[in-house]
Amino acid sequence: MAPALLMPLPFLLLLVGLGLALIALGWRRFGFSVSVTGLVVLSLVSWAPVADRLLSPFESHYEPFDVEADLLVGSIVVLGGGWFPDNDVSASAKLSESSLFRLIEGVRIWRQFPEATLFLSGASRNPDVAPVAKGYFEAAIELGLPKDAMVMLDTPTDTVSESKAFKIWHKHHQKSPGLVVLVTSASHMPRAMRYFQLQQFQPIAAPTPCVST
Repeated sequence: MAPALLMPLPFLLLLVGLGLALIALGWRRFGFSVSVTGLVVLSLVSWAPVADRLLSPFESHYEPFDVEADLLVGSIVVLGGGWFPDNDVSASAKLSESSLFRLIEGVRIWRQFPEATLFLSGASRNPDVAPVAKGYFEAAIELGLPKDAMVMLDTPTDTVSESKAFKIWHKHHQKSPGLVVLVTSASHMPRAMRYFQLQQFQPIAAPTPCVST
């Protein structure tokens, strides 16, 4: 819970709420300043020119994955994102734009390394919403991948638990993950790489474009 509160949006909303609480307690000038600060910063980071400038260092941190590289890839991990399971459309159209980019990149890499296992990760914090790992799986089948080439990690709800679930799966199945390729949005990649490194993996980054959804 604590790491989630340190993310920009929850933190800024918490700052606004703190300011309102201070106003209610009689600290009106200070509370007003705190709330206004939170709202101004939130507006700035939501504005495309500012957001793009802030994301730029993260987007350029890792180069695109070279599928022509002479590597022995054992695992390709596509991290979870958003999707809309109730939409009456094809499985791939149910994925959010960022999730679709991630899946396509994972499929692209798998086609170059078909001996590798494609891990499709991600659950929903809402128990009434099916995990995005299921959406990835269905969309990958539409794209022609065989079922036995894929593994769903459909319980993790954040990057930390995704890295742990990946490690637990290999420990339970007594298999080596081999060389791991990690697929997620470019702005998310530095944090994702760090979490997987903490689980004693040395993944290769495969960043995808950063989009709003």
